[in-house]
Amino acid sequence: MARQYTLQRAAPTGPKIDYAAELNAEQLAAVTAPPGPALIIAGAGSGKTRTLTYRVAYLIENGILPHHILLLTFTNKAAREMLDRVAALVPQPLDGLWGGTFHSIGNRILRRHPVEAGFAAGFSILDREDAVDLMDEVVVKLELDPHEKRTPKGEVFADVLSYQLNTGFSLSDVLAEKYPHFLQYRDQFALARSRYEKKKQEANALDFDDLLEKTVALFRKHPHIAEHYQRQFQFVLVDEYQDTNHLQNDFIELLSARHHNVMVVGDDAQSIYSWRGADFHNILEFPKRHAGAQVHKIETNYRSTPEILAVANAAIAPNKKQFKKALRATRAATDSRPALIPLPDSGQQAALVAQRILELHEEGMPLEEMAVLYRAHFHSMELQMELTRRGVPFEITSGLRFFEQAHIKDVSAFLKWTVNPRDEVAFKRMARLLPGIGAKSADTLWAQVGERFRSKTQEPAAPAPTEGEDPDWSVDDEPPSALAPADRATRERPETIANPWLGMPPIKDLLAGLKVPTKTVKAWEQLAYTLDELAPGGKLAPPAQMIGSVLEAVYDDYMLANFPNYEARREDLGTLANFAKQYDSPQPFLDQLALMTSLDSDAAQRKDDPERVTLSSVHQAKGLEWRAVFVIWLAEGKFPTARSLDNDAAIEEERRLFYVAVTRAKDELYLSYPCVSYSGYGDPLQRPSRFLAEIPRELLEEWQVGGVF
Repeated sequence: MARQYTLQRAAPTGPKIDYAAELNAEQLAAVTAPPGPALIIAGAGSGKTRTLTYRVAYLIENGILPHHILLLTFTNKAAREMLDRVAALVPQPLDGLWGGTFHSIGNRILRRHPVEAGFAAGFSILDREDAVDLMDEVVVKLELDPHEKRTPKGEVFADVLSYQLNTGFSLSDVLAEKYPHFLQYRDQFALARSRYEKKKQEANALDFDDLLEKTVALFRKHPHIAEHYQRQFQFVLVDEYQDTNHLQNDFIELLSARHHNVMVVGDDAQSIYSWRGADFHNILEFPKRHAGAQVHKIETNYRSTPEILAVANAAIAPNKKQFKKALRATRAATDSRPALIPLPDSGQQAALVAQRILELHEEGMPLEEMAVLYRAHFHSMELQMELTRRGVPFEITSGLRFFEQAHIKDVSAFLKWTVNPRDEVAFKRMARLLPGIGAKSADTLWAQVGERFRSKTQEPAAPAPTEGEDPDWSVDDEPPSALAPADRATRERPETIANPWLGMPPIKDLLAGLKVPTKTVKAWEQLAYTLDELAPGGKLAPPAQMIGSVLEAVYDDYMLANFPNYEARREDLGTLANFAKQYDSPQPFLDQLALMTSLDSDAAQRKDDPERVTLSSVHQAKGLEWRAVFVIWLAEGKFPTARSLDNDAAIEEERRLFYVAVTRAKDELYLSYPCVSYSGYGDPLQRPSRFLAEIPRELLEEWQVGGVF
């Protein structure tokens, strides 16, 4: 009979960690929890990373070998930070500990089993641009109607199919919920999926989603491979669990199925990514899926003042679907309540924020310790302009600066060419928006248009100065609209606006009959008629009217077909049209755009500014913190968004988003909204956000703003 012999783990050497001294009672309970499923609800600013780091150290100190631990995060930076902290806590090497993002761990597993996963060794990984290019090839061969304005392009196909894969929803449900304007293409989306998969197979390439989806499929198709990793990973730890989607949760459940030692850490009150597929129910229903799961709440906040936390707790309280908790401050009370600031209009909102930033800076607060947060990127346009005028350096984490975005430049190109038909760059940008027009075709069209225009006109003479006018007069190279309001009365003067279409044939006639590709004919005719609307009867229309014509006739359909985030871009252009209403002529409006873009670019490239204010959407701000935070545009229909108002689940997510915004602030919090907004949509009168109404007034200090603007 064989003798049974049991190996014992060597006792760790080196000094022991005094967990009770280094953690608070809530953190200690989570870190030292016995094996088994555990949910750690870690409130904002409560030391979530510290808790997870010490949990890994605790397991290793108690004899768990590093290669039996798997740490899943959402960013490589978070994984590196946690592993570095663990390395500083424990004396032995961490060789063998698996830590990284879901997709990096999936890639590591697939590299070990490529053939079983259906690919050859050495497969390539397609980045987003490569994946869209491959999808474009698929879509072209679907032979969709090139004359249909709203035919979806490759990027939209890629976005729809990626969302479906990550959420586990049916294709029909995804289209109905997020892309109802493409429901008629359901069969084409399904066909594109199969052809795209075939192309990747032929190229021995995987896209980003495959790194997880193919790994989950590998485990299900080959149970013995799944069992190998289930045996290896005796303890699975997951960071930011509230942000996981259907596919990521399947991955977690499969890996932890043998030992059930899965600890997930997150905050249901900060679940704000449903738009990209995150499933709030993963964290909400964890105790139901895992019998006997321990639930630990960490509610001690090390970031914010008690006054800010009182507002945060009140802000999230109305949500029905949540783990109830109340953040408690470790900091002393300051007797300084967060400010509630109603402003007459959005221009004064921008002025107030800019002025207060400068005041705080003069009081000694560095610019990098301040942030302005908003629900949507277009809410920042006027603030960007105001900060630029006042010389306040800023950085944007929510995307490109407003005037640098592709859709802003696309629509501006229509106005630029109408004002200046010699503008080759603007013409070619317009032309390349049409189906069948690339760089070479745009060159050919430009040559034809230029020849026709030159044959109809001659070089215009410079207008003579009026009596008593100084021809060399200038305003420091600034158009009058860029001046501070107090300067305009003394420095602004009438201008002579050139009109290249006086005495010319209608634009539609000028552009008629040109040689264009067959698939472009209909779109070219529409473009010609649209441009004619911008200068009806040879008279330049006001810029706001021009933008409306371009959107209605051409660009709205273009955005629907080409951009997955159509709604956000449409709102940007609505804001641009609203801004344009203060101009009667397109020329000074375009001058202002050029000035702002140039100044923005200069500010972005300057190396002598050691500090900058942060402008960010709330989504991009999650996980960050600042001493002073301004949350702007807290008006009903703006924050929460108009699209969420009739949906209880959506309103609860918007409220969680507001909670995230509030909890970014450490010392000072300012909540503002304009009472009037002439956005061109609905009633200009703005009602304060319901989220403000839900906060007891005694928790806020209401400001009454006066003075000259």
